[in-house]
Amino acid sequence: MTRLTVPTTSDPTIETLTFDAALAELQRAVAELEAGGQPLEEAIGLYERGVALQARCETLLGDAELRVQQLVARAGGALETRDVRPEDATEDPPGE
Repeated sequence: MTRLTVPTTSDPTIETLTFDAALAELQRAVAELEAGGQPLEEAIGLYERGVALQARCETLLGDAELRVQQLVARAGGALETRDVRPEDATEDPPGE
């Protein structure tokens, strides 16, 4: 099994992961934690990263749910999506 790299600080790359990539990394982290054998600090780091990955997955699922809810049947049966996120949702939160 390939061991995950545990960042020492908050990893901004999590925010760029696709849902599938974040989920796959989360599954690897869970498997590694379940297998055990790592030092306590490494296990805590894996757990912290797992929490961040889980939050990323939830965010992406929420975005997908909003898009699906906004499917609108147009004349002729064509479908379109409307972005329902507030304009400021695409900006970085203060302090990041």
